[in-house]
Amino acid sequence: MIRAMSPSAPVLKPVSARFDAVDALRGLAMVWMTVFHFCFDLSHLGLWPQDFRADPFWTWQRTGIVSLFLFCAGLGQAIALHQGQGWPRFWRRWGQVAACALLVTAGSAVMFPRSFIYFGVLHGMAAMLVIARCTAGWGRWLWLAGLVAVALPPLAQHLLSGAWAELAPWFNSRALNWLGLVSRKPFTEDYVPVLPWLGVLWWGLASGQWLLARHTSWLQWRLPTAGRLLAGLGRWSLSYYMLHQPVMIGLLSTFVWLRG
Repeated sequence: MIRAMSPSAPVLKPVSARFDAVDALRGLAMVWMTVFHFCFDLSHLGLWPQDFRADPFWTWQRTGIVSLFLFCAGLGQAIALHQGQGWPRFWRRWGQVAACALLVTAGSAVMFPRSFIYFGVLHGMAAMLVIARCTAGWGRWLWLAGLVAVALPPLAQHLLSGAWAELAPWFNSRALNWLGLVSRKPFTEDYVPVLPWLGVLWWGLASGQWLLARHTSWLQWRLPTAGRLLAGLGRWSLSYYMLHQPVMIGLLSTFVWLRG
């Protein structure tokens, strides 16, 4: 027997449906990242020299882009668990992320042999997704865990630059610097260690759980045309991430070559 819904009852999406608002937020991160990488490529090819390693204008943008990506990843995990995603499906998606991380390492080793990417955003995300999946049951404690994760790296930097200086070479080595507890950042084109970034993903997970429990309608906003376009981009975030830089580098390199 099918019961008629009360006119005042909220209409929820099917358990397998996507939430356009989350996809649009991820799509916004993709657009921002594309602009950032285009400017980086211009600088790398000598067309518009910029200091992407030290200029706050660029370093803060990078922080914002990575934060938005990982926050969306946390939201996505909350939604996946809410919709009953099992471990087999999780591992299939995780395998795609991990495989793409290895491709990024290989590609960057060709372009930047001295500063290739060995623990960038995809490497970090692969590690953090497993941790998030295993800790999703922490509920409200995720907020505090996120705060601790964000606070640990500056504390470690203070200690490793002072009282614990003899331990700094160990934590700064490639074997351990993926943790993020370092006295200095390594020389690499992209560095997204587990800490503090796990804290941002935990906050995204906690936010998603809170929204799904109390304000599901906020995730079901009817988006304008621009928002729907962003949502479409956000649904293909991994594929776009892997393709956009080779395409831009190839086009810009061709432009430089044609100019002689």
